[in-house]
Amino acid sequence: MKVTRAAVPFLPLCQRLLPSRLAGLSMALLKATALDLAILAGHLLLYPSGITQERRGPGPALPSPDTAQLPTEARPPVVLLHGFIDNRSVFVLLRRNLAQHGRHQVESLNYSPLTCDIRTAAELLARHIEEICERTGSKQVDIVGHSLGGLIARYYVQRLGGDVRVKTLVTLGTPHSGTRVAPLMNAHPIVRQMRPGSDVLEELSRPAPGCRTHFVSFWSDLDHLMEPLEAACIDHPDLQAHNVRVSGVGHLALPVHPAVAAGIRQALDTARTEGEAAARAGGLTVA
Repeated sequence: MKVTRAAVPFLPLCQRLLPSRLAGLSMALLKATALDLAILAGHLLLYPSGITQERRGPGPALPSPDTAQLPTEARPPVVLLHGFIDNRSVFVLLRRNLAQHGRHQVESLNYSPLTCDIRTAAELLARHIEEICERTGSKQVDIVGHSLGGLIARYYVQRLGGDVRVKTLVTLGTPHSGTRVAPLMNAHPIVRQMRPGSDVLEELSRPAPGCRTHFVSFWSDLDHLMEPLEAACIDHPDLQAHNVRVSGVGHLALPVHPAVAAGIRQALDTARTEGEAAARAGGLTVA
């Protein structure tokens, strides 16, 4: 899959001023930054629409008894969980993409921007998941978490028994081993929990034998919020985890770009078949 290139008007000048290899890296970074800034501008316009929790509709309608239907594989609901100081509006394009490809039970959850503890947010997520399963009649859900949202979902799965409910957890630019970026933000307790060596990350590094959830982590080689970049990879001996490298997009583009959305759909679908998931999800690269 190819990521659409962002237009950079001063590209020729930069290519003349920089050595070829350095220019290539710098151009990729400039284009990714330009795309992130464009996405940020659009997201700021949409942000007010996502401040409140979305309305919960009734569960899926049951088919008419006199309507013959071919048996199909039941797809669990997909739960979308946003990142730090964000809300569900970041997933407008992703949920539309999922719906267009047959995922009609998609819900976006908000947690308070005043949340100061990943553990508390994970407990809230656990209650939401139970409510969704009860309302929809589904025994399990899939989760897609962006940035901090992926860390909250992982804590729920590993530390609160959420592997019973979560079939597949897809994370996008999530600091699984902690990020050192923006040290001036350490005043916020939840930022400190996302630092290498924090108590929360130490808990997530503990043994998790028998964890039933399948993990797919998308990480970008141009993610300006991951320091180091590989912090967004999952490295745990007890987890069924595959790390997917994304090239050419930044942190904010991960839940927005259609090429990444295609990768998310593939990860959710192939995670249901052993072997095929390992062969396909682990080798997917968005370039």
